Amino acid sequence: MIIDRNAVTQEVPIDPETGKPYLNTVAAIQVSANGVGSEVSPYVAQAVEVIRESGLPQETNALFTNVEGDLDDVLKVAGEAAKKLAEQGYRTSLVLHMDIRPGFTGQLTEKPKLVDEIHADKQAK
Repeated sequence: MIIDRNAVTQEVPIDPETGKPYLNTVAAIQVSANGVGSEVSPYVAQAVEVIRESGLPQETNALFTNVEGDLDDVLKVAGEAAKKLAEQGYRTSLVLHMDIRPGFTGQLTEKPKLVDEIHADKQAK
């Protein structure tokens, strides 16, 4: 399978274990409890723990936890992270932004590298 970053469509790989299409997804997930006061970090930490325990590649920054994996797995972990707070009775906010790009993997690290390379090339000129 040939991966072309500039192609409009890509060949969709099939997961050999499931026989289903593998839809690689990078997602920015933000989960928080509402109405709990000005400091939400203890609640966010509970949601982030669920994401980290999923085993999916992830990284947490100041606003989101970025996750990469098959679309179904990413949606599942986003739902489980939100349920962690909602099942405690908190009104829960879930923000989810996804880039579904069949055929690509490792995009949590590759996308920033590409941007850095473009920036470095621009600076060198």
